[in-house]
Amino acid sequence: MHKARANEVIDIFLQPGEHFVGDANFRIRTLLGSCVSIALWHSAQRVGAMCHFLLPSRVASGGATLDGRYGEEVILIMSRELERIKVNPSHCVAKIFGGGNMFPGQTRTDARNVGLKNGEAARALLVAHRIPVVSESLFGVGHRQIIFDIRSGDVWARQIRPSNPMLKQLEQIP
Repeated sequence: MHKARANEVIDIFLQPGEHFVGDANFRIRTLLGSCVSIALWHSAQRVGAMCHFLLPSRVASGGATLDGRYGEEVILIMSRELERIKVNPSHCVAKIFGGGNMFPGQTRTDARNVGLKNGEAARALLVAHRIPVVSESLFGVGHRQIIFDIRSGDVWARQIRPSNPMLKQLEQIP
């Protein structure tokens, strides 16, 4: 777990495949399209964790090292890091964000879109790990800006729709 000096707020920016566990002196940010972030927060200890995963799982792990790009692996990574500092992940609350459709109007008939799969996987993973979800902002069109203030447990999400003229035409079709 990362610790900062007292009263110093440090901003952390997560790239795809990254995660962070820290104390109340950190604020975590990321940008999400079809990816998903899970924010975990323990109110009594003012400890939080957040990830930015790209896919629900990988086809075959083959005993490889856990990888934060995959939801089912990064939840294990964050849980282990929380347990290492004596925080039971099931005593945290979760907030889920992302899973946006970045290419509306370009639907594939052979599979659901990646964002939908990621959001559904995040929900299922949290149920499986017995971590209650208290808030979510999933799906829709466009990307999201996310800010998680570990001190308060607040997470701000701003969804930004694509400024594509073709999208505006699609929205007008009855």
